[in-house]
Amino acid sequence: MKHVQIPHPKLGDPAHIKGVRTVATWEFAKGVVIVLAGLGVFHMRHRDIWGVAESLLEFFHVNPLQHYVGVFIDVVYRVSNLHLWVIALVAAIYVTLRFIEAYGLWYIRPWAEWLAIASGTIYVPFEALDLLRRPSYFRLLVIVINIGIVLYMAMLRLEARRKRHAERSLP
Repeated sequence: MKHVQIPHPKLGDPAHIKGVRTVATWEFAKGVVIVLAGLGVFHMRHRDIWGVAESLLEFFHVNPLQHYVGVFIDVVYRVSNLHLWVIALVAAIYVTLRFIEAYGLWYIRPWAEWLAIASGTIYVPFEALDLLRRPSYFRLLVIVINIGIVLYMAMLRLEARRKRHAERSLP
């Protein structure tokens, strides 16, 4: 006898659940990366930032005459404890948003799907400008994934709206 999977009345079909949970996992992973980066920045608040920067450049065997190294050194030179606290605060807000979104998506909450659409759409113009200024396969991949997530979530919301409309029109 063949096993037929019946959709959960509130959660929808299994493909929908897998897709949304994949996006939830992606959002959670982005939050974890920022937590780790934020902890690294926060850890540097009482350290010699120049020493840390030099160690990083040495560790990665970076040519100090490269343009981006000059930009990096300029940024490091301007960083203060206040800047580190601001970076940590912005990272905390971003991570909180990512984790709330991931939680809501994991439990298939409609508000989280709307949040994913909104938060993903906000980044598209910035990612597009970045891709135009400095084209790379990585930047292209990032914008393609982001647009794919936004379109997927929008499609799910439109599908849910059609279902609600169809249910209301039934006698």
